[in-house]
Amino acid sequence: MLSALGIAIGIATMVAVVGLSESSRADLMAQLDRLGTNLLTAETAEAADGRAISLPKSAVAMVERIGPVRHATATAHVDARVRRSDVVPQERTAGVIVQAAELDLLSTLGGEVGDGIWLTPAGAGLPTTVLGAVAADRLGVDRPGETIMMNDVRVAVVGILEPIELVPTLDRVALIGFPAAERHFGFDGHPTTVFERSTDASVEDVRAILARTISPGKASEVRVSRPSDALAAKAAADEGLTTLMLGLGAVALLVGGVGVANTMVISVLERRQEIGLRRSLGATRNAIRLQFLTESLLLSGLGGVTGALLGAAATSVFAQVQGWTAVIPPWSLAGGLAATLLIGVLAGLYPAARASRLHPTVALNAT
Repeated sequence: MLSALGIAIGIATMVAVVGLSESSRADLMAQLDRLGTNLLTAETAEAADGRAISLPKSAVAMVERIGPVRHATATAHVDARVRRSDVVPQERTAGVIVQAAELDLLSTLGGEVGDGIWLTPAGAGLPTTVLGAVAADRLGVDRPGETIMMNDVRVAVVGILEPIELVPTLDRVALIGFPAAERHFGFDGHPTTVFERSTDASVEDVRAILARTISPGKASEVRVSRPSDALAAKAAADEGLTTLMLGLGAVALLVGGVGVANTMVISVLERRQEIGLRRSLGATRNAIRLQFLTESLLLSGLGGVTGALLGAAATSVFAQVQGWTAVIPPWSLAGGLAATLLIGVLAGLYPAARASRLHPTVALNAT
C-alpha cells in the first residue's frame, strides 16, 4: 500500500495540476469573453525633455471618426489632493488621485456601480465624486452621501464602483465630471487617457492608426495599449507554470515507480519457496514472469486509480473555492492511468525475470 501511495501521489499531482490549469484558463477565457478584447487605451507618453504632455481636447471626437470605432471616451488627471476630511493634513492623500471622467466612461469600460449612482449630466458640474473600490476603502467611505475633501473643496460621494477588471488603475481614483474639474480645480480640459471600443475584427487596424489620429504629427507622444493583453499574458504565464508542475509530478511518479520496483524485488526474495513450489508443480518460467509482472501492474494500477481520484477531487474542491468551473480533461486521467501501467511494466520486468530464473531446488531450500 505504501508503494502504491508513491504512485498515487505522482498521478494525483499531475491530474490536479492539469485540472487546475485548465480550470483557471477556462475561467480566464470566460473573463476575456465577458470583458471583451476590443478595448484600446491611448495615454500620454512622457516627452524626451521630461515635460508633461496632454492630448488634444478634440481627441475623443477624432477617435469617433474612425469607422470601426463604436465608443470613445476619456479621463484626465486633475491637480487636486484628496483627504478624508478637513482636519486631515493635505499631504496625507491615502494614495487616491483625482481624475475627470466623461459620462459614458462606465458604459465604455463595462464597469458597474456597486453602491449609489454614476455621474449624471446635472451632477457633472457639481462637486460630486464617484470613488473606485480601492479608493473608497482607503478613505474609509463605505456608503454614498459622505463627503471628502479635494484641496479645500468639500465633495459629496454619490457612488462607489465595483472593481474594474480591465482597468484596475481606476479602482484607486476619485472621479469627477469634466465641468466640475474646470470650475473648481482649474482643469484645462485636455484628456490624459482615451478609451475606445471597436469591432473585434478591426482592433489591430484601429490600434495601428489610433496614435496618429489622436495626435497628428506627434504620434510618438501617445502610447496605445490593449488592457486584455495583460490577461492573455497571465494565461501564458500559467501555462509555463503548469509545465513546471507537470515535471514535478513526473518526478514524483518516477520515485513511486522505484518504490514499486523495490517492493517487487523484496517480494521475490521473500517468496522464493513459493516460487520453487510452483516450479516443482509444473509452472513454467513464463508463468512465473507473468505472475510477478501482473502483481506489479496491479500495484501500480491501484496507485494510479487512487491518484486519479485524489487529483480530480482536489481539482473540484479548489475550483469551487475559487469560484471556477472545474475542468478535468479526460486525457489527463487516461494519460495518468497509462503512465502507471507503463511504470508497472518497467518496475516489474527485472523482479519478474529474476523470479523466473530461480531453480526449483534452490528456491525450495531457501530459508
